[in-house]
Amino acid sequence: MKYILPLMFFLIIGSKALGQESEKLEVKQTITHFFDGFHKKDSLMMKQVVADEIVLQTTARDKASKTTFRTEDFGIFLKSIASIPDSIDFEEKLTSFSIQVDRTMANAWVGYEFWYNGNFSHCGINSFQLINFDGKWKIIYLIDTRGREGCLQE
Repeated sequence: MKYILPLMFFLIIGSKALGQESEKLEVKQTITHFFDGFHKKDSLMMKQVVADEIVLQTTARDKASKTTFRTEDFGIFLKSIASIPDSIDFEEKLTSFSIQVDRTMANAWVGYEFWYNGNFSHCGINSFQLINFDGKWKIIYLIDTRGREGCLQE
């Protein structure tokens, strides 16, 4: 009898941890799906994993080291991706994931390197906010940083 209570405790904690890992995997798959569509220049594929209303922002430092910040219209962003000619090759290599989940909300901090026609362009972090709409994770917010320093660790 004295072993039953500790065993039940570990089973409950273990099942909760497995549920968290499952949710984190679903969030990662949502983000990966977004980038699969991005690389294929497939705006419909990208729209499958975003909410009806999404905020898209970016921040960086300009040549004078001043912080820049802008908000982009997601529809215009999708049109620009879909209109990239086949002669242009680009890849956003995802280098790391840190995902937190609480109930219907998730945050993913995703490192990346951006490559353009085979040449390194810049790196940074994509910060995603997602909401679980009745069992399906959707991106509601994306902000990224961009820069060339601290990239391509050797």
